[in-house]
Amino acid sequence: MDLHILDHRLRVLSISKKGLVNFTHPLIKLIFLRNRTRCKFFSLTETPENYTVVLDEEGFKELQPSEHLNVESSVWLPLNVVSNGNASSSSQAVGVTKIAKSVIAPLAQQHVSVFMLSTYQTDFILVREKDLSVVIGTLEEEFNIYREVAGESVPVLCQDVSNGLQKNGKEATQPTVHPVLIPQNQFCVMSLDPDTLPSIATTLIDVLFYSNGPEEDAQSSPSRIKFFSFSLIDGYISLVMDTEAQRQFPADLLFTSSSGELWRMVRIGGQPLGFDECGIVAQISQPLADSDISAYYISTFSFDHALVPEEDIVSVTEMLQHQRKEPAAS
Repeated sequence: MDLHILDHRLRVLSISKKGLVNFTHPLIKLIFLRNRTRCKFFSLTETPENYTVVLDEEGFKELQPSEHLNVESSVWLPLNVVSNGNASSSSQAVGVTKIAKSVIAPLAQQHVSVFMLSTYQTDFILVREKDLSVVIGTLEEEFNIYREVAGESVPVLCQDVSNGLQKNGKEATQPTVHPVLIPQNQFCVMSLDPDTLPSIATTLIDVLFYSNGPEEDAQSSPSRIKFFSFSLIDGYISLVMDTEAQRQFPADLLFTSSSGELWRMVRIGGQPLGFDECGIVAQISQPLADSDISAYYISTFSFDHALVPEEDIVSVTEMLQHQRKEPAAS
């Protein structure tokens, strides 16, 4: 398999709900006026707590400093796995499950923190730029590694990083087993032809910016959760929304997989997770991979979110409950 280090330097930040009004103009520009900005990697995810934005340095220039803007200090690099045109295994599972054992678990063992962004098209594994040599050293036996430079894929040779390669050297610690919440919403993972984006502009603006006030979010039922994710990355659009939001959009413009699958969410974390703890994604993705269950995974500024097929939610729930009863065995 091939591992590509994409040619984007990313920032991860959050915008408070009450501060969103200060950023609607630059966000609308980044979503709808891509010819007016040089941003090539943009993702906006609404959760009950805040809005998480992941964007490249060109996009980051569009956002002015504010007390309502919380920026994680690191530069992040997106990795993408390509299976050489062949199936990477006999597994029919999609999403993060395909890379749980080959990428997520080895990086967790080397104490590399990852930030996941699954889209309709693919899965992006974000790692800190300062951890890149450890990432390459950890994964070079499993993958042919390439770095995207000005549109070209340049092989990364072992000697390119060997001088700076050091294992993190931290003692292995048992990761915290975080509580999970499984809301009742049914979710869709969808895409859209970028040329038809203007056709849904008013609906998208309404859902993203005007659907709920902060007071409504604070009082939302624990059985349902506010979650909406929009990504525009290298010209490809991905949308994750619940069926209630989906009904507001024209059915003929959004498309999903041929199975039209519905997904249920597993939300990870009782308190905000932060960015330094390692193994959170592996804690969820590894048992799903063992059971060959597909999963999309979206990290946000405060919590992590896995989406699993609706028909698997009962077995996933039982699996996670068992994991929390016997943390030493996980």
